[in-house]
Amino acid sequence: MTITDIHADYLSGASTPSRCIEQVLARIAAADRPEIWISRMDAAALRAQARALDAVLAAEGAAALARLPLLGIPFAVKDNIDVTGMPTTAACPAYAYVPDESAPVVQRLLAAGALLVGKTNLDQFATGLVGTRSPYGAVRNAVDPAYVSGGSSSGSAVAVALGMAAFALGTDTAGSGRVPAGLNGIVGLKPTRGLLSTRGVVPACRTLDCVSVFAADVADAWKVVQAAAGYDARDPYSRRIAPQGVRRRGYRIAVPAQLEFFGDIAAQAAFEATLARLRDLPGCTFGTVDYTPFRDAAALLYQGPWVAERHAAVGAFIDAQPDAAHPVVAGIIGQAREYDATDAFMGQYRLAALRRAAEDSLAGYDFLLVPTTPTMPRIADVLARPVELNAQLGYYTNFVNFFDMAALAVPGVSRADGLPAGVTLIGAAGSDHLLATAVAALLGGAEADALAADPLPFAEPTVQVAVVGAHLAGQPLNWQLLERGARKVAATHTAPHYRLYALPGTTPPKPGLARVDRDGAAIEVEVWELPLRRFGEFVAEIPAPLGIGSLELADGRWVKGFICEPAAIADATDISMFGGWRAYLSRQAA
Repeated sequence: MTITDIHADYLSGASTPSRCIEQVLARIAAADRPEIWISRMDAAALRAQARALDAVLAAEGAAALARLPLLGIPFAVKDNIDVTGMPTTAACPAYAYVPDESAPVVQRLLAAGALLVGKTNLDQFATGLVGTRSPYGAVRNAVDPAYVSGGSSSGSAVAVALGMAAFALGTDTAGSGRVPAGLNGIVGLKPTRGLLSTRGVVPACRTLDCVSVFAADVADAWKVVQAAAGYDARDPYSRRIAPQGVRRRGYRIAVPAQLEFFGDIAAQAAFEATLARLRDLPGCTFGTVDYTPFRDAAALLYQGPWVAERHAAVGAFIDAQPDAAHPVVAGIIGQAREYDATDAFMGQYRLAALRRAAEDSLAGYDFLLVPTTPTMPRIADVLARPVELNAQLGYYTNFVNFFDMAALAVPGVSRADGLPAGVTLIGAAGSDHLLATAVAALLGGAEADALAADPLPFAEPTVQVAVVGAHLAGQPLNWQLLERGARKVAATHTAPHYRLYALPGTTPPKPGLARVDRDGAAIEVEVWELPLRRFGEFVAEIPAPLGIGSLELADGRWVKGFICEPAAIADATDISMFGGWRAYLSRQAA
């Protein structure tokens, strides 16, 4: 169940939001997996919402999908995220409350047309990576119910994996948005901290928490993040993230020099097979880095003073009602009593040193590639060894939020026993778009180009630039714009005061645009918007005789755009009669 397929069915008339919801409700009933859900939307209310969207779709057609990018898409929400009128339990019935306001991320998704199916089970208070620490039952794996589903966002991941929702929200502090994705064969996107508001989320470690997204593929996860992201002035941990932009000229990928699978030969073989496939891709370079600082930082999360931050979130409740908490969860949070303020500062100093060492080791790379999990335990084994096996599942995840990084977990080559095996690409803060585009390209997804041209909404000053030749969409130098996070905002023409020339001896071939006093023409251009902080870099790459000046558009606006030195036009061919560079190239090809 993907957003692309659902919307294609809506436009073709093969389905409607109402039919889609009936299909989802039927799947939920047939699956007989009550442990996935803690609460569900009233079926009558859900059907009424779907019928309202049926009417919108019938009236507006494709325009409705442009206005409501998630129209009629069923989704689920982890039950530590507030939804108006529905209990928030954090998998602890005695803790439950009914919020008056939905979390901003939920509000944004509903405003985009998505249909909320229900709230999903989790490791209590988001403390765990196994999916077994809940009074609502252990959430069984979507592929083999004998195995763990991963946590803490267990219900959200399994709901997506079983087609009960097209996407779902989770949270991620130590890996809760990635481990369940890897263990259930789906995509888990953990954004840069602060990109999605965490207001209305029951905290685990408030300084580290992220809202994460589960989806069937990378394109869907990115579409959801675009709808959900946005600065929230009421969330003190919300940030205006400066995105890195994208690249398609090869990636530099680091792999841990010390790989650990805790004796799981099938997991090791699956990772090695995925890595071998990636090494065969053209343009990618690989190297190894010392994993020690990453491993040591991961250990700090549960073996250091950060357990006190979990106590700051829910400790007063657990202290007042100790029998209401899951015993393993209560034991972990209770460790806070072993640390004092001095320990907290010492932990920060240790973390700063480890982060600097990690940054230095990754300085020559775009990403770190790791197994999403080093092993895949059975539920029975986790119940027998709850702390030890939980710690193993966080071996490649716990450090990411500590180091302020973004991560994208995706399916890799399956294990020899048929169970899923995922890999995760991890990048610096702001690399969210770069990660999504890179994963789509490396996995051979046809959506890579579309993803590259679709950055997050701008949250910073921008400048508009009119391009006329090799920087047009699909042309050889368009990547100079995409690499700087640019978005195409218009296809239009200049005012009728210009002439276009084919410049001789340029590689790749380029045109020159010149304003004239008479006999001008309207020339096809595209207007692209890019962050102002990247504009200087873009201009610096433009070779003579071209430059950036100001262009008058057909609607009378003036924007920055490509111009050409007059001397270069003397020996150039006037191609104005074609009306634009693409039309000229088509005629040349013919």
